[in-house]
Amino acid sequence: MSESAVTDSGEKDPRHETREGLNIFGRIVLFVRQVISELRRVVTPTRQELIRYIWIVLGFVAVMMALVFVLDVSFGWISQKVFGG
Repeated sequence: MSESAVTDSGEKDPRHETREGLNIFGRIVLFVRQVISELRRVVTPTRQELIRYIWIVLGFVAVMMALVFVLDVSFGWISQKVFGG
């Protein structure tokens, strides 16, 4: 894409601007404009989706905690049998 890329609202899209020919401050300003442009595209989840995601994460964390607990107890038992306790 070229620098003439335009958003739906008719303004220039900073995501497609090049940094060639810009000094350090121009590059920083371009970076900030690109970040703001990307943040405008972020879609926030609905309340129901957010609650579903929270339960998925908590379930995953619980499974991983159980797995680590089982491995810890198993390796502790094995090391106790091998090295004596």
